[in-house]
Amino acid sequence: MLSARVAFITGGSRGVGAAIARTLAKDGVRIALVGRDEAALARVAAETNGLALVADVTDRGALLAAIEKAQRELGPIGISVHNAGIAPSAPLGATDDATWDRTMATNVKPAFWLAQWLVPKMIAAGFGRIIHVASNAGLTGYAYTSAYCASKHALVGFTRALAAEVARTPVTVNAVCPGFLESEMTDGTIATIASKTNRTPQEARAYLESLSPQKRLIQTTEVAHVVSMLCADEGRALHGTAIPIDGGQVMT
Repeated sequence: MLSARVAFITGGSRGVGAAIARTLAKDGVRIALVGRDEAALARVAAETNGLALVADVTDRGALLAAIEKAQRELGPIGISVHNAGIAPSAPLGATDDATWDRTMATNVKPAFWLAQWLVPKMIAAGFGRIIHVASNAGLTGYAYTSAYCASKHALVGFTRALAAEVARTPVTVNAVCPGFLESEMTDGTIATIASKTNRTPQEARAYLESLSPQKRLIQTTEVAHVVSMLCADEGRALHGTAIPIDGGQVMT
């Protein structure tokens, strides 16, 4: 059912973005991957028969150029997945303006740009899926991550506002909100926890696992499965949602 669709995925070179690309490619979707790591993008593009687009998502012109190239080479974009993000961690007093601004510029603003550019085209085409990879940090709060939590709450809020605005169109807008993942980003979090708390990496990992009622980290493929479901024609009724994918850690 998705074989005629084109997906534009930011942060597509690793982690959740790469898992989403692989899953949607199996669904028959043509894949455009955006990121800054050319070699990593090329590897995922080779796996998915996708198009690798090197661009910094915080650069409006570069992101628009990537969209235009994707549309020229693959066709109209019907699925937009904003997954690119950063997760700085620091106490409030050590969170400077630069960190705050960089987090918002990476995690939130590209979603706004993508929607402005793509939603009108999706409406005209009669199909559209806007999917934001947020976090369960967009549904609750974690200490020492004020910029990150604020950005993910903003992304969830934008999801809901946009969904209300386009509800009578063929476009759906949703957010997926993973908990701590088995990913490179979580590896960094584990290293930070270990260094700041005098725990071993194994103890830091066990702490993160303990936050989930299932006592485990979430697999990136589990997030990709939910994204695939949202993209399907049968996912039309899922609209304006922020879906926790965290083993029951945050129940809404």
